[in-house]
Amino acid sequence: MSKLALMIFIIASPTLAGIAMVAALVLGFTAAKGIVVAVVIGAIIALPVSIIVAKQIGNQTKSPQ
Repeated sequence: MSKLALMIFIIASPTLAGIAMVAALVLGFTAAKGIVVAVVIGAIIALPVSIIVAKQIGNQTKSPQ
């Protein structure tokens, strides 16, 4: 994982985990287990998202040769 992907992951992971937690609460999962599962799923989803976004940024910022 590149440094850029790691920095994006640091921001994206709590953001997506928070979104998943709010979605779980809205759907009625009020037990701790349901909320924790939602947060873990959100954090796991952040990994490929951060890698894809970092690749896209890298492709956009490369200078033409």
